[in-house]
Amino acid sequence: MAAVVSNIEIARPPDEVFAYVTDPSRFAEWQDDVVRVEAGGPPGVGSRFTTTRRIGGTERTMTQEVTENNPPRSWAAHGIDGPVRPNATVTVEPLDDGARSRVTFALDFEGRGIGMPLVPMVRRMAAKVAPVSYQNLKERLERGAS
Repeated sequence: MAAVVSNIEIARPPDEVFAYVTDPSRFAEWQDDVVRVEAGGPPGVGSRFTTTRRIGGTERTMTQEVTENNPPRSWAAHGIDGPVRPNATVTVEPLDDGARSRVTFALDFEGRGIGMPLVPMVRRMAAKVAPVSYQNLKERLERGAS
């Protein structure tokens, strides 16, 4: 199965969108399933953050490592622990001479051990939940959150 890919246009400049969307400490503000995030060290390639999400009525904690950080254009992180590990990529493109932005999210999952058979179900769940988070992101940023 392919990654879950979504696009959304936001009426804010790319640098503002990128700074907000790639800041793990802000994830709980626009991702409904995020309970809390603990980030360690300065942001950038190699930095890690731990996210606790409410999935199916249970809280699950996972650690991710930033693998790409090219402001204000692209960012990526991958899971480094747990049976199902997320891989997320964010790309921000300027629109209307930088007045607006198109954000592309690619979200995929890698199963390890007992997590391998769970990956198709996790992808389906993400395909349903992620668009709600992206709409929350759009509404927050267009209201002026920063």
